[in-house]
Amino acid sequence: MGFIAETADVSERARLGEGTKIWHLAQVREDAVLGADCIVGRGAYVGTGVRIGDNTKIQNYALVYEPAELGRGVFIGPAAVLTNDTYPRSINPDGTLKSAHDWTPVGVTIAEGASVGARAVCVAPVRIGRWATIAAGAVVTKDVPDFALMAGVPARRIGWVGKSGHPLRQEDGGQSDRWLCPESGDAYTEENGLLREAAAEPTASTEEGRTE
Repeated sequence: MGFIAETADVSERARLGEGTKIWHLAQVREDAVLGADCIVGRGAYVGTGVRIGDNTKIQNYALVYEPAELGRGVFIGPAAVLTNDTYPRSINPDGTLKSAHDWTPVGVTIAEGASVGARAVCVAPVRIGRWATIAAGAVVTKDVPDFALMAGVPARRIGWVGKSGHPLRQEDGGQSDRWLCPESGDAYTEENGLLREAAAEPTASTEEGRTE
């Protein structure tokens, strides 16, 4: 069973996975789908039809506007915003109030394990890659590659991070294409401006069993 605080506003049409918790004053709109063991913090907003993977945390007062899609294990920091309108206007050129039919919402897509820091803004349409980290206060206006560490306004890549979230260190004093995580020891390889997990080293038993 999950948990919904008395002051939370959760639509009857929203779907919540097993163990998901919705805290005070949060709002989860119609047709939103949240996976298992998610946390939606105080005052957070999850828009209509937003899809959220298992084990995702949306911290206090974060705003996740439709049609955002969040993968498994995503972290959205306090007061972060995922926008959905490329050219926002309250009124049409003739001065009439815009309705839901007068604009086309575009979403932010965040892949597995990625983190968006406090008060960061992701300007849709944009994709945040797997295990990337967006620094607090950054404004993301372009797609972010896997494992990228992004900061600034507009955000730019200032390094790489591993699955543990720690900045990676380049081998051989910056001359190598290999990066190591100081926390886990995991290795990554950079090629053409992209980072991927390095292939595991063969074990002794594998070497012994190899034939020419």
